[in-house]
Amino acid sequence: MPWLACGDRVVASLEVARTRAERRRGLLGRDDLTGALLIERCRCVHTIGMSFDIDVMFLDARRRVVDMVTMPSGRIGRPRLRARSVVEARAGACERWGLAVGDALEVRLDA
Repeated sequence: MPWLACGDRVVASLEVARTRAERRRGLLGRDDLTGALLIERCRCVHTIGMSFDIDVMFLDARRRVVDMVTMPSGRIGRPRLRARSVVEARAGACERWGLAVGDALEVRLDA
């Protein structure tokens, strides 16, 4: 299982949306999320049809956080032109994990 890390800290288990269908679906149809979801090749997300609020971290090509936002369900976000991927997590996760704009995130295959 992949893990989301920041520096020497592993912050969460990580799911990766690998296919086009997985990227389009994101968290739709789910009641909860443990950990985080990485969506590659993504600059904009929405929460229409979702049953919970999410934190969204927009990452540049080097996986540095360029913006963070908490999105209530039923919203359409605006694109972040510098973003190349996003990480989605249950609302409040970024604060619990101590993440901020400028942090460099990485995907680790072992904790």
